[in-house]
Amino acid sequence: MVIWINGCFGVGKTTTAEKLCQRIENAHIYDPELAGAFLWDNFPPPMKRRGDYQDIELWRKINYEYIKYIHLNYSGPIIVPMTLVNRGYHDEIIGKLREDGIDVHHFILTAPKEHIIARLTGRGEANGSWAEQQIDRCLAAFARDFPGDTVNTEQMSADEAAEHIIRACFPVIERRDNT
Repeated sequence: MVIWINGCFGVGKTTTAEKLCQRIENAHIYDPELAGAFLWDNFPPPMKRRGDYQDIELWRKINYEYIKYIHLNYSGPIIVPMTLVNRGYHDEIIGKLREDGIDVHHFILTAPKEHIIARLTGRGEANGSWAEQQIDRCLAAFARDFPGDTVNTEQMSADEAAEHIIRACFPVIERRDNT
């Protein structure tokens, strides 16, 4: 199983992923940003840090193949905290994983812009940071017909968001105590 946690930068993806990993046995967090950093660090100088690494087809292929490989060779859930706002890129990674028969649960964490800005500021981001500049683009993408289960985290702690995701991914089939 893959649990993809999407959302604006600063909405709580990584914190929620960490809470999930603490609560789900054998869960593993995979961060696709590390593949982007690898590409930027290992490209020849004229190719380094040009635009968004998500625009590089190789980045998308690496992540699709890597997640598929982990899924085929590891028994625990794979938790992926990563912002994806391009529907085509979603389809290239998440869509292809699903086509391969992999159970992918895609959650979009959301909150009002002011709340996200406050979270970014709280973690030390400067006003007008790159992450803050991406909020409108992200919120607009998620407001359109972007596939995923939306979780409004404005009034939720990371623990509560994790509990919501756990209930969605692991529904209780039968309870012995009738509660």
